[in-house]
Order: sequence, then C-alpha cells, then structure tokens
Amino acid sequence: MTICLFEDATVAHLAPLTLTRAACDLRVGARTLGDGAAALLNADGAHTLALLVRPEIAGVAREEHPGVAVNAAPKGPTLFVNQRWLARPGGLAAALIRVLRGGEPARAFVTPAGALVALWHPDPPAGFSLELPNGTPTEQVAAVMIDRLWDVVADLPERVEHDVLAMARLGTHDGARVADGAHVVAPRDVFLGPGVTVRAGAVIDASDGPVHLAAGVTVESNAVLRGPLFLGEKSTVKALARIDGSAAGEQCRLGGEVHESSLHSFASKGHDGYLGNSALGRWVNLGAATDTSNLKNDYGEVTLFDAAAGGFVASGRQFLGLVMGDHSKCAIHTAFSTGTVVGVFANVFGSGVPPRHVPSFSWGGGEGLVPYRIGKALRVAEAVMARRGTAVSDAERALLAGIAEKGMGNGA
Repeated sequence: MTICLFEDATVAHLAPLTLTRAACDLRVGARTLGDGAAALLNADGAHTLALLVRPEIAGVAREEHPGVAVNAAPKGPTLFVNQRWLARPGGLAAALIRVLRGGEPARAFVTPAGALVALWHPDPPAGFSLELPNGTPTEQVAAVMIDRLWDVVADLPERVEHDVLAMARLGTHDGARVADGAHVVAPRDVFLGPGVTVRAGAVIDASDGPVHLAAGVTVESNAVLRGPLFLGEKSTVKALARIDGSAAGEQCRLGGEVHESSLHSFASKGHDGYLGNSALGRWVNLGAATDTSNLKNDYGEVTLFDAAAGGFVASGRQFLGLVMGDHSKCAIHTAFSTGTVVGVFANVFGSGVPPRHVPSFSWGGGEGLVPYRIGKALRVAEAVMARRGTAVSDAERALLAGIAEKGMGNGA
C-alpha cells in the first residue's frame, strides 16, 4: 500500500512559508504536518510514502525526503491524503487506517466546505487525477485543515502538548547533563535527550504542559522554559531567555521572550526582544532587540496579508504577530506591527516601522523598499549556511531564482 501526501491549490494562501517547502513540511507543533500524518497512519512503517507537490517545489521536496517518490504516477492501492490535514486520532483517522487494510472500493473524504481530505483508490488508472469522477462515493468528515497562515500558529500550545505526549518518552533524562542549581519542575513530564545540557540557574517547568528537549539542546544559565514546549536537536536557549508554548526545529537559537511561536529549523532569535504568536521560516535571523506586536491597541481582529487573495484579509484572531519566510533578516531594534508578513530573502532595516507586508527579495523598511538582487542574497545565504555546515543546493537555487524573477510584486 502507498500513502501519498498531496498538495492542493489552497497552499497558495500559505505563502511565504510554502514558497520554499511542501505544505507537509510546515511545522505546526512539535511535528510537521507530514510527520504527524505519517506517525498516525503509518506507525508500523508497513506502507510506502509518496508525495505529490507543485512542480517548482519538487526538487527541494526530493532533497527534504530522500528515498520518497515525488510526483511519480501512483501504482497499486493508494491512499491520497491532503498535506494540509492536521492529523489527529478519531473518526477520520480510524476510517483511513481501515481502508489501508484493503478490500474497500474507491471512496473520497471531504470537509463540509468541500475540501478533499483523502481519497482511497485500490487501483489508480493511467493518467489518474485527483479530480473526483462522477459517482465516486463521498463521505463528509470533520477535519482540521491548515487553510491560512494564521492556522500555522493557532492553538500551538495544545498541538505541541499533543505531539510531545505522542512521542511517549517523558520522564527520560538519560545522557543529559543538568547542573547543580538548575531546576526541573514536574520531571516526569520532561524529556531530556542525550547530550542535553542545562546550566546552573536554568528552570524547566512542566507544570502547565510537557517539555521535550531533543538531543544536544543547550539551555544556558537562568533561562526559563515553560511547557508545552518542543526544541529540536542542537538548538540553543540563551541565558535569561523566557520560552513558553512554542516549538522550534533543529539548530535554532532562542533568546529574549518567545511565546506561542513556531520556528522552522536553523531560525535565529538569539537576542533580547519579544516574539509572540509568530511563525519563522528556516535561516531567518532577527536582530538584537527586535520586537513583534501580537495584539492591536484596540484589541480588535488582526488582518494579515494573503498572497493568493492579493491583499489583507481578516484572520478572526486577536493575537497574531509576525510571519517571516526563509532566509529573511532584520536589523537590530526592528519593531514589527501586529500581523506583519515578510516574504523570503527580505532584508528589513532602517528607521521607522516596516510595512505590514514586505515582499520577497526586497531590501529596506519603513522608508521604502527596493529589490534585493538574487546574486547578493545567495552570497549571504552561502555565508550563513556554511556556519552550520550546510550549503545552498542546486534545487534551492533554481527555486529561489524563480521566486526572484517575479520581483517584489510577487505577492509573497
């Protein structure tokens, strides 16, 4: 059996985060969407995983998922699952696990709004399309879908808690080095991976939710970590930092205050300043004393730039901070307004408050924006990535060149 995670047209609303990755690689908790779906539907590893993604993303998807077939024609019994589904145990998951056992005819699972969540086909024909043919049995299901940017950070503490509990290693501290004078509160709800270092004066408090620190994480002196919380491998929490209700991928750097925010791998927020209800892409760097507003002065609904809609749209949320795409950076003392969207490879600096939408490959801030030349942008990326022992791949170069060609008006 094959489980094929597919993208649909709605991923356009998730730019800039989906400009450089498949939707399944969005970090929406301790896990990405794809990891969550695989853990639930393929827990025993008995099924083959495959991906259907936008053509421009295929190269980087293959690098992100070595050994996984990307955009190959489906063969044999296949369960197609929407990458935007936030996988959770329950009725839909049970139904999908049941069809994976085989013996059932083709059927589709859709939300009340008509979005295709999953499609089971025992024998996809040549030229198969996810467009449902007339007569396909359809079942309406309840499913949480990541439809818009604000959905990436919605209910983040609850999602982190769900994922950390599912990892089922709480209470394990083997191989961790916890200094005298450090405090681990509610240790049975804390996982400390091998090589974790917790220095004197640091506090890890799981009273309000579990904490998972993956292998090689360093927590410097007098930092305070409150669950629910997940930190990926080799991430560093700087001295005096305050982190809660958040999730970060591998090799992130966190300082100052981070509240209910999602950081993709290699993101750096290593200095004082506030980051709240925000999502950062890979290789983002926030300058010292950068602050994000996550609440309007009138306590009203936050609007957010939607690239597919071509303008600002109502989020339905009261708390919403910054969304910043991969490789974007800002100068020291940058102050972002509530509900700001920054594209990929933007360099934000200068006096004044930056606009609430900073397009990809732009340079400047409140005093105006000019194009950020791709050659210069890639030279910076090469220097940054070399410090972590990585490099810009040919597939990434091709993808970024396509984004840059669209210019500052690309809506992302």
